[in-house]
Amino acid sequence: MGILYLVPTPVGNMEDMTFRAVRILKEADLVLCEDTRTSGILLKHFEIRNRLMAHHKFNEHATALGIVERMKAGETVALISDAGTPGISDPGFLLARQAIAAGITVQTLPGATALIPALVSSGLPCDRFCFEGFLPQKKGRQTHLDGLADEARTMVFYESPYRVLKTLEQFVEVFGEDRQVSCCREISKLHEESVRGTLKEVVAHFRQTEPRGEFVLVLAGKEKKKKIDKQKIKAIE
Repeated sequence: MGILYLVPTPVGNMEDMTFRAVRILKEADLVLCEDTRTSGILLKHFEIRNRLMAHHKFNEHATALGIVERMKAGETVALISDAGTPGISDPGFLLARQAIAAGITVQTLPGATALIPALVSSGLPCDRFCFEGFLPQKKGRQTHLDGLADEARTMVFYESPYRVLKTLEQFVEVFGEDRQVSCCREISKLHEESVRGTLKEVVAHFRQTEPRGEFVLVLAGKEKKKKIDKQKIKAIE
């Protein structure tokens, strides 16, 4: 049996690539990627000479079984995405599931991802959180948001610069304008920035400043109402 490695790649700064990730990509029999042109630049930067094969959301159902057969025959396969950790809003889950079902070892390397840096630097509670990824663009979007209205944990979303203002405006409608949010963009890149405040304040900011770059939105959960101790109130009276 071969092995399937899920290998994180930098979300911005090339220095975030790990030594182990470089070694695995050099030693693998095959490297799967979303876009051979994008990943070709990455491999060239680290002087990795290996075969690339496209594996993305449009062909993963058709190619996964064939890749599993290759691993069953003894090949080592490394899967990367355009940026970050495979499987997190990127291809990876389907292949990992089928490999596990076939008895193939699946190992995920620790490494770059956008959601954890954005969460930790948000200033919002991160002991418990839920990752929502990209919201549905049309069908089911409002229902999905309504279902999160009473969520007490910090919530993490991914969003593009073209929809981020619309999403924040919808957040105001569902969660209220006073809910705290942190909008982190261009993580680990030259123009990394976090805009923090209430939803009302952040919406006003992006109405004046054009959103640029990929965003991670970290939204505070609903605060629990403090229970009133009636006995203490009577004692004070």
